[in-house]
Amino acid sequence: MTDVNTIITAINDAVWGYVLIGALVACGLWFTWRTRFVQFRMVGEMLRLLTDSAVDTVGGTKHISSFQAFAVSVATRVGTGNLAGVASAIAVGGPGAVFWMWVIALIGSATAFVESTLAQLFKQKANDSFIGGPAYYIQRGLHHRGLAVAFAVLITCQFGLSNNSIQANTICAAMYEAFGLSPTWVGVAIAAMALTIVFGGIQRIAHVSSILVPLMAVGYLVLAVVVICMNYQLLPHVLKLIVSDAFGFSQVAGGGIGATIMYGVKRGLFSNEAGEGSAPNVAATAAVTHPVKQGLIQALGVFTDTLLVCSCTAFIILISGLYGDDSLNGIGLTQMALESEIGENGPDFVAVAIFLFAFSSIIGNYYYGEANIRFITRNAHVLTLYRLCSAGVMVMFGAVASFELVWNIVDFFMAFLTAVNLIAIVLLGRYAFRLLDDYRSQKRRGIKEPVFHRHQLPEIESDIECWE
Repeated sequence: MTDVNTIITAINDAVWGYVLIGALVACGLWFTWRTRFVQFRMVGEMLRLLTDSAVDTVGGTKHISSFQAFAVSVATRVGTGNLAGVASAIAVGGPGAVFWMWVIALIGSATAFVESTLAQLFKQKANDSFIGGPAYYIQRGLHHRGLAVAFAVLITCQFGLSNNSIQANTICAAMYEAFGLSPTWVGVAIAAMALTIVFGGIQRIAHVSSILVPLMAVGYLVLAVVVICMNYQLLPHVLKLIVSDAFGFSQVAGGGIGATIMYGVKRGLFSNEAGEGSAPNVAATAAVTHPVKQGLIQALGVFTDTLLVCSCTAFIILISGLYGDDSLNGIGLTQMALESEIGENGPDFVAVAIFLFAFSSIIGNYYYGEANIRFITRNAHVLTLYRLCSAGVMVMFGAVASFELVWNIVDFFMAFLTAVNLIAIVLLGRYAFRLLDDYRSQKRRGIKEPVFHRHQLPEIESDIECWE
């Protein structure tokens, strides 16, 4: 297993270190420039759109609103990456990794705008709702079934399989740290619960999760803000540490400048998912009057995830001073940092929070995979096999595998998944730019709620199913 881990690590370092980081930054800067800094200039419009209600567009049915789509996408973003991922970035890349997480969020939000706008443009009707995402805009926009299927396979491997091993690994580590529970038996319990849900009975548990998870997220943020306020005098030191370490002026937690940037970008992407191609699957389901609306909403989601939630975790860890302890990594570092600030109940709170966050992510990840498997094939046996692997095999694998191995596997699939999506949105980005120009033009004319019709893009009108 060690040899496999070493090989995957070498591949990840090569792909991330020399290719993908440059591509992510280049695309983010290009989209920022071509949209005329949409993620900064239109923050006010983003906040206004949160109050948008769903529009009746198909058969008089009430659909998902902008705010609901925003809430769902934030719920899938906020979780393991915010608690364990941030800790991992700091432990391996040093405090400066936080700075690069901020950078990739600031420029990546423009990428998130483009991919979610495209998802809206090329969405399809599915019964009384909508469905869409990168696989759909690749097939309809680029007319490349092979690349669309490749994306569908990669996102299934990333979210439905490898990502679920991360969630299970983090839950088991947190439960062991807080309560001394065996990772194997915790894994069995998680797998049993997950299999019960994916094979039926999801409605009730999903309803409970939709209440508990937001409450836990708010509770975590409040607790983090309290800890930061209690140590406000350390904030100047923490900020100085982040900035100085980001450029290699002081290497405190190891790594060097290359590792600092790499882990900051990797964990930032895992957390906010900008450019990865996951959020567009949710963005496509919203009913809005113009595709740009959901692009703006998802750009705001990136800010919320990284600049707010991830920063809270980073400040707690850096305030505690435990980031230099080589024996701590991942969720264990977050738990110990919180314990040092609020006492022995800190690890217990994080364990409960991460269980709710990560378990809901297991279910959400499963459905990302299912939606894309249905894009590829309607074979019921394939779907059954996928269910067993996603909620059973990969959950148990994550429970017993090492921290380093499960994160390396996720990084591997995330790299190639992101690469395919970036190729697609670079080639299709011109449509997002034109839609943004149209949206701004209507706003300048005093139209409060801009409206789009597919005949406004005559060259691809036949490829657009909705937007009559």
